[in-house]
Amino acid sequence: MVFSVGDEKMTRSEFEALIAAMPEKARQELASPQARRRFAENLSEIKALAQEARRRKIADRADVQRQLKLTEENLLANSLFQDLLKESTPAEAEVRAYYEEHKTEYESAKARHILIRFQGSRVPLREGQPDRTDEEALAKTQEVRKRLLAGEEFAAVAKAESDDTGSGEEGGSLGEFGRGRMVPVFDEAVFSLPVGQVSEPVKSQFGYHLILVESRGAKSFDEMRGEIERQQKPEKARATAEAIRAKTAIVIDETYFGAEEPEPAPAPVPPPAGRP
Repeated sequence: MVFSVGDEKMTRSEFEALIAAMPEKARQELASPQARRRFAENLSEIKALAQEARRRKIADRADVQRQLKLTEENLLANSLFQDLLKESTPAEAEVRAYYEEHKTEYESAKARHILIRFQGSRVPLREGQPDRTDEEALAKTQEVRKRLLAGEEFAAVAKAESDDTGSGEEGGSLGEFGRGRMVPVFDEAVFSLPVGQVSEPVKSQFGYHLILVESRGAKSFDEMRGEIERQQKPEKARATAEAIRAKTAIVIDETYFGAEEPEPAPAPVPPPAGRP
């Protein structure tokens, strides 16, 4: 026995079966003995109050009966959806088709850059550096590029010249990142430039960039298979649930509710700020 409330007892197997039936997140929260004890204490209090409610015949009231019915139907609907999730394993052909359609999303690159800021940039002005106009910043960028093409080491020049002091201290390294992590113009350059080649000046709101892509690749189908399946299972389950709803005769009395109003258009989502 785990606990008793009056004459009602809960055995260890009943208690563990109750936890096993909970959603995964709730089960994880009850992993420790201390968390299970708190759950048992809360459950004991609920049962004590429920026993008193039964003695008062509260469960026989019409308003409570309606709520109990709604709770039962909600539980049944949720349990059905969990069954649909288990049944909704996508075929390999579906998973592969999804992978091919979204392959660019799984690309990543490792790159370095040198930033030469201009007036109005959100990048702070380095101490001792002039606040260059757009034309001056471009000229400086082209001068730095000539040095790189002449054989100077990219990392050393980045440490000395880059106005992005964070990456500059690391030789201009931005590490490895996926598509969409940088501002669009920078992202487009990184995922189109030849690997190992210093770019022409690339202008963003931060200034002019010289970019060196060190490597670029994409996760394989086998690496992404599990994640894609996890994404597709809920979609397939929702499609099945919608099919069940669609084949069931549902009538809404518009004389009671009034005609359905169109949903307002969603607010535009601003693009991610990204890194310079």
